[in-house]
Amino acid sequence: MITVDFRRIPIKPGHRILDVGCGTGRHMAETVRRPDTMTVGTDINGKDLLDARNRLAELDKIGEIRGLWRLGIADITALPFADAAFDLVICSEVLEHIPAHRAAVTELVRVLKPGGDLVISVPCYLPEKICWTLSKTYRSTPGGHIRIYSREAIQHLITASKVQLQGCHRAHSLHVPYWWLKCLLGLHRTDRLLVNTYHRFLVWDMMRHPKVTRFLEQLLNVVMGKSLVVYGRKSTLHPPSRQPSIPRHRLPSHLIG
Repeated sequence: MITVDFRRIPIKPGHRILDVGCGTGRHMAETVRRPDTMTVGTDINGKDLLDARNRLAELDKIGEIRGLWRLGIADITALPFADAAFDLVICSEVLEHIPAHRAAVTELVRVLKPGGDLVISVPCYLPEKICWTLSKTYRSTPGGHIRIYSREAIQHLITASKVQLQGCHRAHSLHVPYWWLKCLLGLHRTDRLLVNTYHRFLVWDMMRHPKVTRFLEQLLNVVMGKSLVVYGRKSTLHPPSRQPSIPRHRLPSHLIG
């Protein structure tokens, strides 16, 4: 499930891309298709990184990969990369989990080149608020969402780090009823026919991409998109960080690929 609209981002040969909180590699599976690029994916979940490696290995087998890639464990609030090391930084559905979210955004901007693009997505306010209302388990699960962002709040968080907003959009409205149903009928229940049926529909939709559901989702995204995706560009006047960093031409030794 791709949240970022890559048509909005100029990815060119030679670009270095960082996907922070890459999970199982859903966005990396898109960026590695760009020729002569380097994509680095980081996450704190080792199992997800292994799944990402398997996904990318499968793409490689069928000849879909045209760029280089690496994976590694890293803390978003202390990224092991040099200042201005990347042309594009992606952080999708991560900040709502992070207590020190301001420090996290500072790190995302630190490793981004002046003039580079930053893409951050978080759950939209209203669908997320309804999930919190419907299910105590949803809002209190360890490692889950610890805050709800309004559009103004996430945009202010980004611009406070001297990043200029380039636009935003909502995505994945068809997934909203699924999460409402799970919250209402039991977040961790696996025997709910309605929830399981809707999940099968979502899988079918993601595999087939029928025009009718693509059109319907675009209409519904305006009012009930599940994710808010914000695009920004780092100021070319952004001062260098004083934080220690590794030499830019080196990647941490624990990265795997």
